[in-house]
Amino acid sequence: MPVAATSLDVRSASRLFKALGDETRLRIVALLSHGELCVCHFESALGLTQSNTSRQLGVLKNAGVVEARRDGSWVYYRLAPQMEEVCKAQLEALVAAFAKRDALGEDVERLLKSLGPNACK
Repeated sequence: MPVAATSLDVRSASRLFKALGDETRLRIVALLSHGELCVCHFESALGLTQSNTSRQLGVLKNAGVVEARRDGSWVYYRLAPQMEEVCKAQLEALVAAFAKRDALGEDVERLLKSLGPNACK
């Protein structure tokens, strides 16, 4: 017997997929698969302006994909733990796929060049 559509809560998955429905936000998630990063790291790695970076991170944060912490005047982002199993599985699969993709290698190369003791100064 099929489950009634009204009893199936797909809002979390819908919110996740809407947030990931943008190339820039997917590239941000791919970079975050390497660990916590500052806004300036995304700017350097992806060639984005500060305002565009913040806007994209805001979309991901509102969807529960990333979480932020402030350290002085800097804001650092990391992938947020997913409470819904469907969302957790989808995000883990996406991160695993990004780890294998050469297409994102240039972003990672630029990220590695931007990291360092004075990166956020």
